Amino acid sequence: MTTQLVIHTDISRGRINKNIYGHFAEHLGRCIYEGIWVGEDSPIPNTDGIRNDVLQALKHLQIPVLRWPGGCFADEYHWKDGVGPREQRKRMVNTHWGGLVENNHFGTHEFMRLCELLDCEPYICGNVGAGLYRRCRNGSST
Repeated sequence: MTTQLVIHTDISRGRINKNIYGHFAEHLGRCIYEGIWVGEDSPIPNTDGIRNDVLQALKHLQIPVLRWPGGCFADEYHWKDGVGPREQRKRMVNTHWGGLVENNHFGTHEFMRLCELLDCEPYICGNVGAGLYRRCRNGSST
């Protein structure tokens, strides 16, 4: 018994959505802090706190869309905690990755800048659970 495979490269079924080839950034280990983000005052060459060597490596990948925050960290992250002056941002404990204190120095604003530098579309993983919880608990909109 023989099997034959015929591939019709001349037939197009449509365009593959670029979001299928997207990437995500996770607050696990040193992916964000020390990996992507070192801060503007770091001796490591950077652009607005984002490591230049990482920028060049990611540009080479031609990422169409970048999702953040990725993974379990998104369960507790609230996008509003990552905007405004860094020194005034709300801190949180990252219960998923070792109970580390998250200072939000790489927050929503920095993520949007990263996407701008990479010329990719941002995909913010919104935590509607925390927003709804805050709204129900204190009666105000967050």
